[in-house]
This record gives sequence, C-alpha cells and structure tokens, in this order.
Amino acid sequence: MLQLKEGEKEEILACVKEVLGENSKTHENLIPVLQQVQKKLGYLPVLAMEKIAEGLDVPAADVFGLATFYNQFRLNPPGKHEVKVCLGTACYMTGGDITLESFERRMEIKESETSPDRHYSLERVACVGCCSLAPVVVVDDQVEGKVTPTRVDGIMLELEADRDGPAGEESGPKEGGNSEQD
Repeated sequence: MLQLKEGEKEEILACVKEVLGENSKTHENLIPVLQQVQKKLGYLPVLAMEKIAEGLDVPAADVFGLATFYNQFRLNPPGKHEVKVCLGTACYMTGGDITLESFERRMEIKESETSPDRHYSLERVACVGCCSLAPVVVVDDQVEGKVTPTRVDGIMLELEADRDGPAGEESGPKEGGNSEQD
C-alpha cells in the first residue's frame, strides 16, 4: 500500500466532507459519492472510504465491497504516466499478455498497481476499439499500436527520459524531433 504524501490526508478529508455536503446522506448515494470523490482525487484512498462509510452511516464493508466490485473504481493513485494494456480478444491473440508482462518487468509493478514513486501506473483494459493495431497500449491517452516487447522498451525509455529531464519541462515527446537550445 502506498503511503500518503504530506498534505494528502487533509486533502482527502476536505474532499470527502465537500462531497458528503453536496449529497443527501443515504445508502442510495454511496456509488455517486464514491464516483465524485474519485473524480476529485483520481482514486479512492482507504481513508476516504472509511470517512464515506461514517458519513453515510453504512458499514465500511459495504463501501469497500462496492469499490472492489466495480472496475470503474481505482484503489491506487494514478501514476504520472498511466499505461493501459488492452487484453481484448484481438490484442490477447496477438500477444497482449506478453506486452503486459513486459511492462510489469520494466516498471517493477503488477497490473492495477502504481509505482512507489507514483511515476507509473499499469492497468489491464478490455477492448479499446483499435483491433487492427493489436496489440494496443494506451499511454497517457495516446494509442500505441502493434506493441511488442521491443516497443515496450522504447516506450519505457521515453517515459524514463521524462523522469530524468530538467524540472519544469513539459512531459512527453516533443514534436518534430530534437529541439535546439538557445
């Protein structure tokens, strides 16, 4: 389990208080409250789920049960770079599982996890609708097609370059190749 960064506890508590204040405190609002908190925080931290349970006067087991049952809910914070590996039929049949394993090895995390430094998060997703490009990976909302283990290495090099680059620079590849320094 990832540790909360400084100031996150206060942010979580304020978010839950705000969302609960905007909704009637009934069991029927549990899913909408979870959705709103996740939209604001990017995920559902344990602390938020505990406070939602208290605020709606429902058992914590109900909150955790819903959050773990529906795949729309994230229990880990998203990484700076989100990698989603498609394992729909076409992608699976063309090596999507091997692609996922390659990312797991390179990132040193498993699917549905976030790296301890929160630089990467890795997810398995169903069909993304680009079957002719299988196997497909979505990196920070950018579709990458025909992703082989070698291509995984290239993608990871680009993401690692962002980590190692000078502070304050835009992330991601620059259009038009290398840029000249003034």
